[in-house]
Amino acid sequence: MHPILLKIGSFTIYTYGFLIATGIMLSLFVARKEAKRVGIDPDKITDLCFYLVISGVIGSRVFYVATNPEMFADDFFEIFRLWNGGLVFYGAFIGAFITGIVYVKKTGLQLWKTADICAPAVAIGHVLGRLGCFSAGCCYGKVCDLPWAVTFTDPHTLARPIGVALHPTQLYASGSNLIIFLILTFIRRRMKFDGQLFWIYVVLYGITRSTIEFFRADFRGGIVFGMFSISQIIGWSMASLAVVMLIILSRRAMSASEKNV
Repeated sequence: MHPILLKIGSFTIYTYGFLIATGIMLSLFVARKEAKRVGIDPDKITDLCFYLVISGVIGSRVFYVATNPEMFADDFFEIFRLWNGGLVFYGAFIGAFITGIVYVKKTGLQLWKTADICAPAVAIGHVLGRLGCFSAGCCYGKVCDLPWAVTFTDPHTLARPIGVALHPTQLYASGSNLIIFLILTFIRRRMKFDGQLFWIYVVLYGITRSTIEFFRADFRGGIVFGMFSISQIIGWSMASLAVVMLIILSRRAMSASEKNV
C-alpha cells in the first residue's frame, strides 16, 4: 500500500526492502534461539543463514526472471532492481536448500536436525516478506467485491489495476505463514524424528501457496493445462514429496527404535 517508506532528497528507503531485511533478521533470531535449545552451535546457524540468504535471493530472482523474461527485454538492469519486487519463494527455497546441503556436509551438522531448526525461522520471516509484497503491490490478487478487498491507489504501486478492489493475496500469504509458524512451534517439542518439522512445513506451505495462487492475478509465467500456474505445480509436487519423506523418515525412526529395544 505504501511502496516508499522514507524519502529524503534522492535517498529512498523502500518498504519492500525494509520488511524483507527485517524478516531476515527475525528469522536469524528464531533460528539461533532454536539451535541453542537443541544443542547446536548458534554461530554455525548464523553462518548458514548468511549463505542461505545470498543463495535464496539469487535463486528467487533467477526464477522470477526465467519465468518473466519479457519484463526485462527492454531494460536489462531492471533485473537488479529488487526493490521493484520480483522474488519468487520457490526459487529461493531451491537455491537455499542446495546451499544448505553443501554447508551441512562441510561443517558436519546433521542435515534434518538443521532443517528442523530453519523451518519455523523461514515461516516467520516469510510473514514479513509477504507484508513487503503488500506494501509494494506485487503478487496482487484478482478483482473482487469481498468486504476485505483492498484497493491500491499509490502511483508507485505494482498492483494492477489501480483504484480497483482486489483480493489481498499478499495478506492471505502472510497470514498463512503465521499460522504455519504457530503450528511448527507447537509441534517442535513433540517431534518423533529429525526432519519431521521441516517436511511438515513443506507440506503446509505447498498446500497453502497452491490454494492462494487461484486468487492471484499477476503474471507468473506459463500456465499448465490451461489453469495451473508453475508455482502451483511446484507446490503440489513439493507437498507430495514431503509426504513421502515423512513416511520414509518415520519408518526409519521406528526401525532404529526397534533395534535399540
